[in-house]
Amino acid sequence: MSQKKGLDPSAYVPLQQGEQYPPFVSTNESVAEFTFKSIAVGVLFGIIFGAANAYLGLRAGLTISTSIPVAVMAVAMFKILAKAGIPNTILETNIAQTTGSASSSIASGVIFTLPALFMWGMAPDLLQMTILALSGGLLGVLFMVPLRKYLIEKEHGKLPYPEGTACAEVLVANEVGGNKARFIFWGMGIAALFKTLTSWVKIIPDHATLNIPFIKKASVGIDLS
Repeated sequence: MSQKKGLDPSAYVPLQQGEQYPPFVSTNESVAEFTFKSIAVGVLFGIIFGAANAYLGLRAGLTISTSIPVAVMAVAMFKILAKAGIPNTILETNIAQTTGSASSSIASGVIFTLPALFMWGMAPDLLQMTILALSGGLLGVLFMVPLRKYLIEKEHGKLPYPEGTACAEVLVANEVGGNKARFIFWGMGIAALFKTLTSWVKIIPDHATLNIPFIKKASVGIDLS
């Protein structure tokens, strides 16, 4: 694949009538994309971020989008594999980050719907919950097929897709992703250590409360975990 400096400038502006956007990887090039290592890396990060997002959603009532951190970590992982003599392509990295970041959507769909079944007195087993999650993910993919032409092609440059654009920039400028990835790994390690000290070892309290003077029975609390 020929070396390029970045995305084409037309990636950020609406196209003129009859104009076509030149993709970063030409359709005439034969580049590895859907491979075992791309799926394996994506599944690995999907498990990690899916579990983290499910825990966060059940505890805090909200989830985060994981596309950008997964993109950065996928770039770093493939750089490590490249140094070990295992070649890879940007399309493989894209498959890995797409697979991994899809975990946040699946986690949100599960944790914000399945608890209602338990509140209604139902108790779906693990297999049933897995089938429901897979069905939701499959529906999302199938609905995107007819919507792609309008949302991606016809609305090119009109809908900004800031997160998707950021992921594309990370994949294209992979040297930036490789340098920044260590901060994400450091953050994951520090967060895991802090959670261990607060919830399991209990050396540090997992919450703090401050009583407000002059107001009877008034206090402000914060969950540190």
